[in-house]
Amino acid sequence: MTTPNPVPPPCISKPGDPKPAVTSGVTAPVSPRGLLSDAQFNGVMHTVLDNNPGMEPELAGRIVVDALAFLAVAARTPQGLVPSRVVDEGWHALILHTHLYQALCMGLGGFVHHVPERPDPGARSHGDVERTVAAIEAAGYSVDADLWRGPEDSLITVAAACQHSPDDGPIVIIPRPKGQQ
Repeated sequence: MTTPNPVPPPCISKPGDPKPAVTSGVTAPVSPRGLLSDAQFNGVMHTVLDNNPGMEPELAGRIVVDALAFLAVAARTPQGLVPSRVVDEGWHALILHTHLYQALCMGLGGFVHHVPERPDPGARSHGDVERTVAAIEAAGYSVDADLWRGPEDSLITVAAACQHSPDDGPIVIIPRPKGQQ
């Protein structure tokens, strides 16, 4: 009997991999990958693979890493941010791991709620994605440019079928970041 997805190799931290740095009593990972243990990361990555038959494990891992960077910045940013269509797939996978997601959000500064909207290509601009990428990079993370293309791009096919607006709120952080009412 064959499985729909090949079993990817486990993610293993090696000596010399970036480790979380402690600054002013707050732990800040050097990379978003450092936010999860190998087992947690593999669990989320397998959720992406399960939702996207035929996807390569390497691509699923890249999606999860950028979803972690998005979440880390969204949890601390008062203005609305939006994931790309591809990174949204990773965010959905994180959310499905509810205990992990809750603990991750609380450790990052606030719970980031997800309220899906039906896709409307006319209601979303590439500028929203560019603003989010700029915020992620300003926070010290790098992004995988292939995962952050505009809403109409179909280079990478994913199952996620919702969109997010930067203004009113499908992304709601609780507690609110400092400076946001």
